[in-house]
Amino acid sequence: MKNTFGNSVSVTLFGESHGAQIGAVLDGLAPGIPVSEVYIAARLSRRRPSGAISTKRVEPDNFKIVSGVFNGFTTGTPLCILIPNENTKSGDYEATRALARPGHADYTAYCKYHGFEDYRGGGHFSGRLTAPLVAAGAVAMYALEQKGIRIGTHIARCAQIADRAFGDLERDLTFLQESQFAVLDPEAADKMRAAMKAAAEDGDSVGGVLETSVTGMPAGVGEPFFDSLESVLAHAMFSIPAVKGVEFGDGFALADGRGSQTNDSFAMQDDRIVTRTNHNGGINGGISNGMPILFRCAVKPTPSIYREQETVDFLQGRDRKILIKGRHDPAIVHRAVVVADCVTALVLCDMLTQRFGTDYLGPSRATSLEV
Repeated sequence: MKNTFGNSVSVTLFGESHGAQIGAVLDGLAPGIPVSEVYIAARLSRRRPSGAISTKRVEPDNFKIVSGVFNGFTTGTPLCILIPNENTKSGDYEATRALARPGHADYTAYCKYHGFEDYRGGGHFSGRLTAPLVAAGAVAMYALEQKGIRIGTHIARCAQIADRAFGDLERDLTFLQESQFAVLDPEAADKMRAAMKAAAEDGDSVGGVLETSVTGMPAGVGEPFFDSLESVLAHAMFSIPAVKGVEFGDGFALADGRGSQTNDSFAMQDDRIVTRTNHNGGINGGISNGMPILFRCAVKPTPSIYREQETVDFLQGRDRKILIKGRHDPAIVHRAVVVADCVTALVLCDMLTQRFGTDYLGPSRATSLEV
């Protein structure tokens, strides 16, 4: 099982949904990067369930950094974060142990791990593992902010209800970082919440589209072909549970235009080279061009719904019906916002340090502590 992502800066996830603890290890961070536990807690709070539009499984996420940080700064050794699971109800899954929940990894996990997998709550495949991913990503995100690189995600669409597009990016990103429900248009936010609640009342679920923007990214980061900035970002985004599509810039809409409409013309702005438009999402030839990076992720409806569905018993090899019990979200798109932010941060830290060296994220020599 491959649980590590990244080359220069890497993250490893471990744990299961109903195990004692879950966690992450960040390796490759330079020494001297400030680490704010307040910042990490704030990011985790944005992932936490809230009210009728979320699961009733609410975990406090009392994380603990057990290595790699001393006196508020990274030491340069592996940074390990532990998060206990404190609100599990494993009995909810005993009756359906051999039933393949539609849309879940129960059957594929059984095929790969031959029945030795922890099936409770989806085990290692659970969205619960996004908690340590957020905690680790928050460390990366905070480090990027010290370098003037900002990341923000909003719910561009949910249940066919559209938010407004990004406008003044700096203002929008500031708003999103302070928002518990990341929608730029208050009227659209109300309609999305109502659609989520309606789906919950029907025992059903809804999906949506996340749109992420990155500002302050220097030009020249990424590789042509296999390690292009799009390739690595897409690789990471598809690791987020329920993400089924990724597009950059205008994405699939580019296929319907002409080159004269979709090319981004270059221009000088003071002493900077910019593009007049950003149809390609800030990336040319797999490499950042200095414009805001822009991409979208499609998030499918939560597969756990409170309706009878057809399935199979994969141990007995016969057709069955299943009515899922337990605690589940009618939508996860609003909780996935901060996951997209933090995964983006992990990718960018890795790519930046590959391009500029591992000390890129650390303090300048002028501010380094003298020993």
